[in-house]
Amino acid sequence: MTIDSEIFKAGMRHLAGHVCLITTLTGDGMRSGLTATAVCSVSAAPPMLLCCIHQRSASHAAIRAAGRFAVNVLALEDRALAERFAGPISGDARFAQGLWSRLQTGSPVLDSALVNFDCRLAQSVDAGTHGILFGEIIAVRLRPDPAKPLLYAHGAYGAFEALDAAQHPELLWTPSWEHDE
Repeated sequence: MTIDSEIFKAGMRHLAGHVCLITTLTGDGMRSGLTATAVCSVSAAPPMLLCCIHQRSASHAAIRAAGRFAVNVLALEDRALAERFAGPISGDARFAQGLWSRLQTGSPVLDSALVNFDCRLAQSVDAGTHGILFGEIIAVRLRPDPAKPLLYAHGAYGAFEALDAAQHPELLWTPSWEHDE
């Protein structure tokens, strides 16, 4: 049985995700990047993460060719950049806003991001319409001041809000291993 792709997409919109900019620097010195929510950790030893990018994306091809990329986890105030990198502006023009620097691989890192993961492309796996890019993390830079993360769900951007245990104890989860048996 094949699931309709539109139903699949509608279902996946319920999965809230952090918003990231995946960026790279090509061999000819051009910057490329896109907005993504499909990013997760893979391993702590060695430090590794993965991101899923549509294979028809210019950034997918640029990352594979460059062999390096950065994952910039966005703060709430970076929403305009998330929209810019997801919109019709392409290539190096996307970087005209924001403050950008570089870490070890040379991939562009956003100074206002909550965290920057600078990665060497370790492996790429094609899966349906997307490429799964595994990045060996070469450098990490954490934002020194606290900020709220930018999230995406139900086709809209939003913010995380911590539950107040005193007001909503029924919503808090206790891991099963913490229960007395």
